[in-house]
Amino acid sequence: MTVIFESIVPVFLLVLLGVWLRRSKLVDQGMWAGLEQFGYYFLFPALLFSTLAKADFTGMKADATAIATIGSVTVMSAALLLSWPFLRVRDVSGATFTSIFQTATRWNGFMALAIAQKLYGAVGLSLTALVMTLIIIPINFYNVAVLVWFSGRSRGLGFFFFKIVTNPLIVASAAGILLNLAGTSLYPPAMTAIDMLATASLSLGLVMVGAGLKIADALRPSTPALLAVMLKLIVMPIFMVGASALLGIRGDALLVIALGAAVPTAMNGYVLAKQMGGDAELYAAVATLQTAASFFTIPLVIFVTGYVAAG
Repeated sequence: MTVIFESIVPVFLLVLLGVWLRRSKLVDQGMWAGLEQFGYYFLFPALLFSTLAKADFTGMKADATAIATIGSVTVMSAALLLSWPFLRVRDVSGATFTSIFQTATRWNGFMALAIAQKLYGAVGLSLTALVMTLIIIPINFYNVAVLVWFSGRSRGLGFFFFKIVTNPLIVASAAGILLNLAGTSLYPPAMTAIDMLATASLSLGLVMVGAGLKIADALRPSTPALLAVMLKLIVMPIFMVGASALLGIRGDALLVIALGAAVPTAMNGYVLAKQMGGDAELYAAVATLQTAASFFTIPLVIFVTGYVAAG
């Protein structure tokens, strides 16, 4: 357990650095919006493309991993949709429901990749990238669909599919896999430039996670916020680890899947909530609560999963 804590401490120190920088006067506060867009459209896609283009997926049980991860996200999504009538009679609005849904199903790839690299090295990066590739499309599909349906705004099918096919994470993942399967490579200087962006993405991405947190909004958490914390940090790991173990996934692969399930929600969902009529303030509060709580729940999930992985 101590080793796990020490491995994630640097990650959380960078998140705390982002929290402090956002509230200090050392940097121009106007830069954060540009950094978020730069990270979302360039840094994170570069990391996914670089990792997937060079990854060796031999022996990773991609089929079982796909069933376990996509199946778990689908089950969670279906369970949340079935809960909507019960939440609605308790005065939960459609916009609030979209943020509960998003924060329960999305996961912070920056944190997952950083912790996986620290704990398991290059293998951890490749495994995490594989898991991300498998669930990026269904997660974005489900979340955009829920935002379209529940936000109260009129959105056509063209807008919906445009959001899916132009998602930079999906595009970069697909391009990396295609290059990998083709057995070829980019012009070396171009690949080096992408690798340099990828190297910067983990540390800068974590600082941006911290900068996006809303501490004041999380001091008095609402019932929907606490529900979203429980669903993401407790229920999702149980779903995903249980399904993976039943499908025979063991060792580091199971631990990486558990890590992906245990990290808090992704901050890009906050931007989507603002753009598509979701409850952005609730999203920010939940992200803050989940990030703080995950410092304790991630080691616990990995520790417990270690016993299952050894079996």
